[in-house]
Amino acid sequence: MSRIFLSLMAILSLPASAMCDDETDALRHVDIPWPPVSEEVIQRYTAFRTVDAITVDGKLDEKTWQEVPRSPRFADLIRGHRTVHDTRAAVAWDDKYLYVGYWIEDPLVTARLTVRDEPIYTDNDVEFFLAFDNAYYEFEINPFGTIYEGLFVWESEYETAGFSKVPELDRSRKEVISVPFNGVGFQKHPRGLRTGYLKWDFPEAKTAAAIDGTVNDNSDRDRGWTVELAFPWSGMKSIALGDSRSIPPEAGDTWRMDFSRFNQFKEAPP
Repeated sequence: MSRIFLSLMAILSLPASAMCDDETDALRHVDIPWPPVSEEVIQRYTAFRTVDAITVDGKLDEKTWQEVPRSPRFADLIRGHRTVHDTRAAVAWDDKYLYVGYWIEDPLVTARLTVRDEPIYTDNDVEFFLAFDNAYYEFEINPFGTIYEGLFVWESEYETAGFSKVPELDRSRKEVISVPFNGVGFQKHPRGLRTGYLKWDFPEAKTAAAIDGTVNDNSDRDRGWTVELAFPWSGMKSIALGDSRSIPPEAGDTWRMDFSRFNQFKEAPP
């Protein structure tokens, strides 16, 4: 069985109701050296190659998902503490796709947004980030299966790496919408400014969510929901410009990804 090694940072954002307290605010703005996380403490995950077919329906009931290792339980993003609800992720791959699965414990599954590229990060969601040398991809999905995605390119590499020659990223075209982005919390990044292309869609990606319970019904307790994603390697080549990695990967390669969850916690009644 082939392997690629993926740096995995499994994080869970604080519930919205807790985001404005003084203690949390102080933690978010503390002065720390760069980088804020040392290489030694970044979680590692080994992604195994699968030979079995995967149907992307959100259920995670294929043999592959029963056999691949799951990540450790996600940790709180701000304090690093154990989270209220269990959340885990797993990764597999074959010649055509990178597969990602999420198991999300939630006694009260809620969702509001139903239109693609609405601000899913204001809903309960799980998120996936895929980092290349000069750009990174962001993906979010809520229990309805509504998605939000975007591509972020480091401005210093926009011309030199050739992103300006990609039609859907060519800012001289009126239909291309780009937004300068200085990071969450508008913290200055040592690499400088990045530009977000929020209408960029990952070519031929397959995405699905499945709910184990009753969505938006607080009269009962739910088990939670699951997410299943498949990103074709062919769709990565235009966003990996200036990147020397092999796509598809070779056994033993290291990729950087981020797996996270945002949840506005509300306990279901007994």
